[in-house]
Amino acid sequence: MDADIRQLRLRTGITVPCLVQDTGRTGTPLLLLHAWGESRKSFDRLIPLLTGCKVYAPDLRGQGDADKPLNGYSLAEQAEDAAAILDALDLPHAAVVGSSSGGYVAQQLAVAHPEKVAALVLVGSPLSILGRPAFADEVDALTDPLDEAWVRESLAWFPRVHDVPAWYVEDRVRDGLNMPAHAWKAILNGLCQANPPTESGTIQSPTLLLWGGQDNLLPRTDQETLAGRIPGAVLKVYPDVAHLVLWECPERVATDIIGFISPVG
Repeated sequence: MDADIRQLRLRTGITVPCLVQDTGRTGTPLLLLHAWGESRKSFDRLIPLLTGCKVYAPDLRGQGDADKPLNGYSLAEQAEDAAAILDALDLPHAAVVGSSSGGYVAQQLAVAHPEKVAALVLVGSPLSILGRPAFADEVDALTDPLDEAWVRESLAWFPRVHDVPAWYVEDRVRDGLNMPAHAWKAILNGLCQANPPTESGTIQSPTLLLWGGQDNLLPRTDQETLAGRIPGAVLKVYPDVAHLVLWECPERVATDIIGFISPVG
């Protein structure tokens, strides 16, 4: 498969790397938005399964190998970065997949730039992050350099039902250590201080929600409310999966993404 890393200079003032992988089919491009504390590499187990898609997986501001400025981390600014990534790639629109908080950014992108989002797949994505999660005090106390033990322990905030390859977990630890303390704090604050996207506008894109029935963070009632706010949205529940849907069952996620976006393309 043809893959390369492009360095994108965004109109929002930062540079981000973006993995581009083409499996040979023309059609709707697929933009993958990773979760807080992760990087484009969190999709390493998913991308090879997205047969027939042209995939774009960037590192987002403050994370991975992207620039890590002191500001620009509000939800609206994170969504503008996503829109700027599409512009830098010369893509007028794409199907957008967001994992966890990446799905919150994707929702904001769909509200602010509906013309850019041909379809939306929300993988364990919240209805709202208003307020402070239980672990926010730990994040506020972070200083550089980060403690590797803390990064490892932070992964326990989201229990897993299924085994995940050790190499993949180690990659996520590296993702966490690659983020400065200010980015950990600013991204979380930007998410928690924002009005939920579906309360500030309407998402018109065809939307699929994938949610783990054992999720300890996002209740089913919120997922049903989120689906109800998006005209025609479909909620699919994986009963034996927890919050980290992308980590636990990339095979199922890939199958459902392909099946959902194929009619769009």
